[in-house]
Amino acid sequence: MPVKNFTAQWIERAKPPLQGRIDYFDERLTGLGLRLSQTGRNVWFVMYRVKGDPTKRRLTLDPYPAMSLADARDAARHVLVEASAGRDPGQEKQEQQRAATFAALAAEYLEKYAKRKKRSWQEDARVIKQDLLPVWGRRKVHDVRRQDVIDLLDAIVDRGAPIQANRTLALVRKLFNWAIGRGLVENNPCLMIEAPAKENQRERVLSEDEMRAIWHAFEDMGPAIGSMFKLRLLTGQRGGEVQTMRWQDLDLDAASWTIPPERSKNALSHFVPLSKPALTILRGLKPLTGNQEWVFPSPTRSGQHIANVQKAADRVRKAAGIEGFVLHDLRRTAASYMTSMGISRLVVSKILNHVEQGVTRVYDRHSYDKEKRQALDAWASKLRSIVGRRLAYVAAPKQRSTRLVLGR
Repeated sequence: MPVKNFTAQWIERAKPPLQGRIDYFDERLTGLGLRLSQTGRNVWFVMYRVKGDPTKRRLTLDPYPAMSLADARDAARHVLVEASAGRDPGQEKQEQQRAATFAALAAEYLEKYAKRKKRSWQEDARVIKQDLLPVWGRRKVHDVRRQDVIDLLDAIVDRGAPIQANRTLALVRKLFNWAIGRGLVENNPCLMIEAPAKENQRERVLSEDEMRAIWHAFEDMGPAIGSMFKLRLLTGQRGGEVQTMRWQDLDLDAASWTIPPERSKNALSHFVPLSKPALTILRGLKPLTGNQEWVFPSPTRSGQHIANVQKAADRVRKAAGIEGFVLHDLRRTAASYMTSMGISRLVVSKILNHVEQGVTRVYDRHSYDKEKRQALDAWASKLRSIVGRRLAYVAAPKQRSTRLVLGR
């Protein structure tokens, strides 16, 4: 390929080929090239190798004369410096092009950040699908302005979901901050936008009448969802931890469940003793899902666990007639009742696997296993007396149906 001393005068006089195209390379800056085409369109490009990779790559810059010779040399130098540092400017440009629309940016955020680093990524995906894509999906990312964010939040508040508006603002802010860090956008449209609603820490604890109503509603949800919600109340564990329960983490003979560190909020394994009702629920589910990895497998996605339980929670709320009920009320209720029964706050904290500080965070993990088992057994007994019925499902004998009946 011909090498020329690029000057503005030479470029102005350079003639395109009669057919096809021809590439010229700059004598002064190795790697910078100019492609002349028979159509008369002349485009700058740069050839480079990423450090540690012998493969030669080509990155198209801008056309001439929209990009001058001086600007082309500056752009080529930047590419070469990036490549010598081990980064691939061509790949980064492709990512920027894929993120040209908000829909593309959101998809990239989910795949490259949320799914890798957030246990609650399904909630991000739900909000993006429900609230963001219908409004911004086809828009260019750079066209999403602060007023657009405000209008979106106002619409969510107007439909009666102010707290969800807060969550949506937090997600959009995080998404754009991530995109800035990746060099995909320059600005965050959420800058200086305050949360639409004031949030107070929830203190709701279900009354005994509400627990009876909730329990009746659980029993109408079917074996999987109903059992999942019952286990949340019986064990006091977080919703995501119960949803991602695996059979390999359970020891039904020892009546125990070990939550692995990758699914534990404080990144340490957590031992959960299983009361008799909790154990009976799991044994009842064993014939139904015991041949799969997950105790609560997704009915629609092969090999995945149940992900979104919001619709089921809405049905429970409606069936029980308890306005404002959310699933986290189950964990808070279990903790509150245990402390009201005289169980020490320290033991309850150990059951809930609250984040600890200092040396006890690692070395004091199993000092309260006996107390935890006694506390959860006492809580199960108390719950039985409240709901006035047997607590667990067991599989109906000699039936192929997955319907479950009440057990002891």
